[in-house]
Amino acid sequence: MILTLITFLPLCGALLCMLLPREEEGLLRGTAFVTALATFVASLFLLSGFNPHGWSFVVDVPWVAALGIHYHLGVDGISLWLVLLTTFLVPIVLLGSWHSINKKVREFMVTVLILETGMIGTFLALDLFMFYVFWEVMLIPMYFIIGIWGGDRRLYASIKFVLFTMVGSLLMVVAIIYLYVRHHELAHTWSFDYQELSRLVLSPHEQLFCFGAFALAFCIKIPLFPLHTWLPDAHTEAPTGGSVLLASVMLKFGTYGLLRFAIPYFPDAMAELAPLLSVLAVIGIIYGSLVAFAQKDMKKMIAYSSVAHLGFVVLGLMMWNVKAIDGAIYVMLAHGISTGGLFLCIGVLYERRHTRRIDEYGGIAAVMPRFAGVFLIITLASIGLPALCGFVGEFLVLTGTFGAYATWAGLPHFFAHPKVLALFATSGVILSAVYMLFLYQRLMYGPITHARNRELPDLSRREVMVFVPIVIMAFWLGVYPSTFLRTIDPAVDRTVAAFKIKYQAGVQATDLPKMLPEIAASPASPEGEEKR
Repeated sequence: MILTLITFLPLCGALLCMLLPREEEGLLRGTAFVTALATFVASLFLLSGFNPHGWSFVVDVPWVAALGIHYHLGVDGISLWLVLLTTFLVPIVLLGSWHSINKKVREFMVTVLILETGMIGTFLALDLFMFYVFWEVMLIPMYFIIGIWGGDRRLYASIKFVLFTMVGSLLMVVAIIYLYVRHHELAHTWSFDYQELSRLVLSPHEQLFCFGAFALAFCIKIPLFPLHTWLPDAHTEAPTGGSVLLASVMLKFGTYGLLRFAIPYFPDAMAELAPLLSVLAVIGIIYGSLVAFAQKDMKKMIAYSSVAHLGFVVLGLMMWNVKAIDGAIYVMLAHGISTGGLFLCIGVLYERRHTRRIDEYGGIAAVMPRFAGVFLIITLASIGLPALCGFVGEFLVLTGTFGAYATWAGLPHFFAHPKVLALFATSGVILSAVYMLFLYQRLMYGPITHARNRELPDLSRREVMVFVPIVIMAFWLGVYPSTFLRTIDPAVDRTVAAFKIKYQAGVQATDLPKMLPEIAASPASPEGEEKR
């Protein structure tokens, strides 16, 4: 029942906010914040009694039995920390938006809480029908957050966001229905169950079709180059809270979907297309970094940096070894902390000056020393300084990529060789240091060229409460990664083992689809044991 509580407690808080008077803005903010904080506290109980070697806290109740639809939730080492990241950031977003959201306060609080339910449910769903429902539930609130509380071009950005995401979603639901029908033809039962459908081995052509549909939906959400064009507009026009949730949580659904569904379901297609996706990921790393360096708007710079950071995640997933995938998941967590912190920092400056242009600032460290210290820590975390959150994940991805053996179909092109990809991807680490330190230097040092900058107040008590948890987590992820890897690693190890079994079954099969027997959980690999 703990998963049900965590998933729907925000929705209950949203319903309560809808019943409160619109004029009681303080009460509305407080109710939403307490609800989000209670959800975070409840999610911490997942750490107690969690079984890293299987699914935990599973809820499986028939919902529409005739159609094989179940209310099926569960958490493993892959989804555990992503759920905790979501519940951790939502109360911080609400606290950070305390004064910046002044219109339609009740609607904003309700929208954020509904969005939280959609995000948590998507991470926990073990029924593909429920997964798709939660996937769509989180789409609509973000559309309203951008379209109502965004900047001058908010309608353009929100419509573009919906159109891109909806195209991928429709293709994904077609592939889900195809799996549903195929499973019935072979097993003679209707089921959307995640594990049941994972036993289905399709022909190579069917796998390419389904993988393409799933991967396109997830690559748009990531977003992977060249499907990234909606992201800078959405980030630039969204309010600070919307940018934090979009970058820190919602982009992760693309990479999570690849790891949870697209790759393990269709191993032959993954082996066929992994070189292409790996090359696109590396292009995204370099392209995102170079374009970020050229930006004059702080938010656009951080938006393009997200394209680069998520490129590391896709690269790690395509290598399909335990070390690289562990690193990819760790980059997802670290990116959620560091990029969320960067957007909150930009929000602090925007509330005071109402501009995001970099050339409007300078010498801020002299008048806002506490803010300058916080911004420096988060900046260093973003560029991957050792002892901060960004280092561990990128290190694991690069070493896992460099040491990967070719499991891809055929002989990959020279530029798609894992060692070459690792070499080019390493340049992204260097470039991120260049543009982020350049941003920090222009904002914080030099003469104070604008008179208004001389009177900027430093961080308030409320803003300090916003940033303290971010800074603590940035150090925790960097200094003590075993806290997270000891639960992530067994789940990744099982997923990789099951992928290899299914890949071998597909290689040995004819073009006719078949059902595998239930794949037993394998023991941890020597690689995972050594890393732990």
